[in-house]
Amino acid sequence: MLKWSVIFLIVALVAGIFGFFNIVAAAATIAKVLFFIFLVLFVISLFTGRSRNL
Repeated sequence: MLKWSVIFLIVALVAGIFGFFNIVAAAATIAKVLFFIFLVLFVISLFTGRSRNL
């Protein structure tokens, strides 16, 4: 999922260079949402992984 977040970030940067501002806004929003979903799942996996080892 982090890979998709980086891909959408790169799409947003390239679209911003060429002046496609609608695409920039959409790609940046998708990248942010995917990154925060990845972050939440990562934190959850850290806590669940620790509880199994105790």
